[in-house]
Amino acid sequence: MRSLEDLVDEGVEGRTVLLRSDLNVPLDGDTITDDGRIRASLPTISELSGAGAIVVVAAHLGRPKGGPDPALSLEPVASRLSELLGAPVRLVRGAELPNLAAGDVVLLENIRFDPRETSKNDDERAALADELVALVGDDGAFVSDGFGVVHRKQASVYDVAQDLPAYAGSLVESEVEVLRRLTEKADRPYTVVLGGSKVSDKLAVIEALLPRVDSLLVGGGMCFTFLAAQGYSVGSSLLESDQIANARKLLESGKILLPADVVVADAFSADAQTRLVPADGIPDGWMGLDVGPETVRLFSETLAAARTIFWNGPMGVFELAPFADGTRGVAQAIVDATAAGAFSVVGGGDSAAAVRALGLGEDGFSHISTGGGASLEYLEGKALPGLSVLDR
Repeated sequence: MRSLEDLVDEGVEGRTVLLRSDLNVPLDGDTITDDGRIRASLPTISELSGAGAIVVVAAHLGRPKGGPDPALSLEPVASRLSELLGAPVRLVRGAELPNLAAGDVVLLENIRFDPRETSKNDDERAALADELVALVGDDGAFVSDGFGVVHRKQASVYDVAQDLPAYAGSLVESEVEVLRRLTEKADRPYTVVLGGSKVSDKLAVIEALLPRVDSLLVGGGMCFTFLAAQGYSVGSSLLESDQIANARKLLESGKILLPADVVVADAFSADAQTRLVPADGIPDGWMGLDVGPETVRLFSETLAAARTIFWNGPMGVFELAPFADGTRGVAQAIVDATAAGAFSVVGGGDSAAAVRALGLGEDGFSHISTGGGASLEYLEGKALPGLSVLDR
């Protein structure tokens, strides 16, 4: 695939470049609670702007239902982007661009306000892509830098890349380089830490990873289906009964390490009563919401010996203070292993949010991905449309 450097070397001064970024940040009203994805987009935007391009950024926020939603406007993102760039970034809501000069940056309003963006109909997506192409003109170019959406066949990700000279931005390049290292040349021992809610969401990636890794540590809500597969009662914890047989089969690999103890609560609340119990001793009517300290110790021992680590998914409900210690402890173990020479990758999504929410330094990890779903699908071995189209 052609790179951002290739485009800059060809010359972009005065040309209009359509840049697909991933600016899908969490909001509390109009307040951005985690600007990690905006900061990750800055290098490509700055390089294009500094080289004299007119940069038209396309991005989405949330999942609008069929049309514009004021609560999902990119206005707060445009403001934060202006602050970080140290230059005004106008939000464009209409079908035409304002008068722009070399180096200017504008942000199109939430691209998903147009339902054609995510349409399954090729002709509908192509029609929106044609409109985006018309914005940049005959000498325009397309740069794909929204790694968090490259697994989606969407108009601003896939279709425009068929109609404009297309290049990978620096963020997409770095993400692909890291994931290739995980899939093609990982140093051993290779340990994967998986959390999150459901086994069904991670089943395919577990099946793909097990032959390639030395250890797979399972926490989060998904661990209870595995514990049930061992014959344990899990109380009112999250359980996918239809996945117990799959979990039992996966355990036959001998590579999966499950929690030894669990923090349980009588309600899903920060004010709930809590207990620390063995993994095989969850009381009826109580739900597991975090892994316990013995689990953190056991997981940390395995992580300390690892040379490659991939982590996707928190160990518990880290957003609630009583259930954050498991995620914090395992994350710290990954930081310690990284300091000792391991190559560590945080697989985006809630894991990346947990790193920042728990006050852990991002520089304690080798790489923090911006795309949880895209990372997992890449590791599964799936072809990602937004990458495949760049190789044409």
